[in-house]
Amino acid sequence: MLYNGRIGSIQKIIFLSLLIVILIALSACSVPKGSIIILENPNGTGFTMDFKEWSSKDKCEISLNEGDVLQIEVFREGGKIALTVSGKNGSEPYTGNDLQSRKFTVTVHETDRYEIQITGKGATGKVIVKKVAADTGA
Repeated sequence: MLYNGRIGSIQKIIFLSLLIVILIALSACSVPKGSIIILENPNGTGFTMDFKEWSSKDKCEISLNEGDVLQIEVFREGGKIALTVSGKNGSEPYTGNDLQSRKFTVTVHETDRYEIQITGKGATGKVIVKKVAADTGA
């Protein structure tokens, strides 16, 4: 009887040890690597994302009106950078993968709250997003 009790305890200890190892291994897969610093403009018209050897996803939100223009500057020093601009109502005015250093604009065609999502894979650099002016169509 004593012998069976010890085997049961040993099995529980082994099971718990394996469970802890599995949980640690799974949590290591989802931990962001590197660093990212996001600074929002005080007036709410943009933000700067500065990252180093960063592998994860992050996002910022900005309210825009129909015809507003976002100026996006990408300074890529290394790794891969992807960027998506999408409205809460379902519009997606911009999607870009493996972005290189460049400056471009995105015009939104409906008033909405927009999410700018950035994804990095070993990415080092900076992305600056700012509302510059409404497109008057002239």
